[in-house]
Amino acid sequence: MNAGTYRFTVGAIDCIAASDGELSYAPPDFPPAPPLLFVNARDEEVNERLRLHDIRAEQWTQWTSPYVCLAVNTGGRWLLIDTGAAALAPTTGKLLGNLQDAGIDAGDIDMVVLTHGHPDHIGGLTNADGSLAFPGASYCMCRHEWEFWTCGEAEELLDDHLSSVLIGCARRNLPPIRGRLELVDRTTEIAPGVTVFPSPGHTPGHMALVISSGDEHLMCVGDAVLHPIHVECPEWYSAMDGDPEEMVSTRCRLLGRAVRDGALVHAFHFPFPGLGRISRSGDPWRWEPVSLPTG
Repeated sequence: MNAGTYRFTVGAIDCIAASDGELSYAPPDFPPAPPLLFVNARDEEVNERLRLHDIRAEQWTQWTSPYVCLAVNTGGRWLLIDTGAAALAPTTGKLLGNLQDAGIDAGDIDMVVLTHGHPDHIGGLTNADGSLAFPGASYCMCRHEWEFWTCGEAEELLDDHLSSVLIGCARRNLPPIRGRLELVDRTTEIAPGVTVFPSPGHTPGHMALVISSGDEHLMCVGDAVLHPIHVECPEWYSAMDGDPEEMVSTRCRLLGRAVRDGALVHAFHFPFPGLGRISRSGDPWRWEPVSLPTG
């Protein structure tokens, strides 16, 4: 394992968590971390929860979030889940280099699955010249998500100061994949052992995945859970969640399923490699990250 990749298996399926870097969400572009991530929580509740994590709320002015994509080898074909942010910031755009370090060239990717249309997930679809970064791949996205970004709905509903960034990225990166795109609107097996299903709330057409082999399962929750504290307090939503009520319902459904199935879980914004398990102990749920090798 190098610093930007982590290899693991789900049954007979080989997987690689690959970092695209990280981004700090900080004022003035974003609120301080607590009100950014936990919009509807009372200050005293947040402060107590942060103390349990050895975080002082008044000092947590910025949230530095990892961006962790997944490459999955199923049936001899490489499937990539999300593409990172590319050149969104000097600290992002490391995905292709990390994949190459793991022995995977951009041309080796056979399918790209997009959990949703935010810049940190679709920014790496194209190169600086507008060409496809994964020239041999087909693409998969939820139909509602595609329509939200390409049919004018985003322009009508997004009214914050970052909407131009979100919409601009979608306009630049989504049209080039149109001719190779499979749109899904229900639970669908898109490759052997890989099933996608709608998980709306963060965005209207946000999509999650389950990868299964034998009796082992990996659930990729995308941005349905942004921070480990959201596992413990699933009713707390973030400023980035488009439909908070639906987001909370989706999150609880995913966390409950992960516990029921004993699934390994991947969360795009969790500390690298974004992998762990959900347990029930005291709080409704608790995040137990995988143990990384030392030395």
